Amino acid sequence: MSTSLLPVGQLSPGHDLGGYIKAVNGIAVLSADEERELAFRLYDEGDLEAARRLVLSHLRFVVHIARSYSGYGLPQADLIQEGNVGLMKAVKRFDPNQGVRLVSFAVHWIKAEIHEFVLRNWRIVKIATTKAQRKLFFNLRGAKKRLAWLNNDEVEAIAKDLDVKPHVVRDMEGRLSSYDAGFDASPSDDEDSAYQAPVHFLDDSASDPATQLEDSDFEEDSTRRLQLALEGLDERSRDILQRRWLGEHKSTLHDLADVYGVSAERIRQLEKNAMKKLRQKMGDTIAA
Repeated sequence: MSTSLLPVGQLSPGHDLGGYIKAVNGIAVLSADEERELAFRLYDEGDLEAARRLVLSHLRFVVHIARSYSGYGLPQADLIQEGNVGLMKAVKRFDPNQGVRLVSFAVHWIKAEIHEFVLRNWRIVKIATTKAQRKLFFNLRGAKKRLAWLNNDEVEAIAKDLDVKPHVVRDMEGRLSSYDAGFDASPSDDEDSAYQAPVHFLDDSASDPATQLEDSDFEEDSTRRLQLALEGLDERSRDILQRRWLGEHKSTLHDLADVYGVSAERIRQLEKNAMKKLRQKMGDTIAA
């Protein structure tokens, strides 16, 4: 199958995974001479068509690598897509002068992108953050062949093989054996199971009648004191505050300057003085 005839949709594993795999398997594998010629065109001349052909001819290899990560419960299409990102990075950095095939160079980049995707999405909480933890995570997953907990001999053997302390292996085993628990109840849970969700064990202070009554009283008292303080201002000061802050449509300093025939700076000064008087009167109301 000619790469130039491939439908765009088939080059996206998320669109139709089966069709995508069939399409990439139909792309001809490059010979060593063809690959070398294309690589030099990209390396020396920046030929984007050469880069495209190098990427397309190695897509089947990404599928092969991505399949080895199927045990993590992540969508195969996503694993392939991440691997493709690694492949494109490898093609961009490939130096044909080194005398190695692109597939040998690209495997590191493809796996690196897939590893990052697995670690980001396998658990809600990150399971491995350091380089050593990441190496242990993937090696331990491969070394642990059964679901039961490792015995001491197995822990010692794996620790020796991976050059880490036994307690590090135990710690990672615990992380691998954990699972994510939803904070809210699942829609599929029955009535009895739904009440076991963590969300139901938290206090909701907003539903406390005493708190609601206290909040309501405070709001009413604040509104009353504000109204009394406003009534104690002169008419102009009260009008400026009403139009600037309490009305549905807020007036600008320039709007009020036009109304009162003064400068916007003068309105700002009047507003500042009115706010000062308002705070003082509200404080006097509390003291009373």
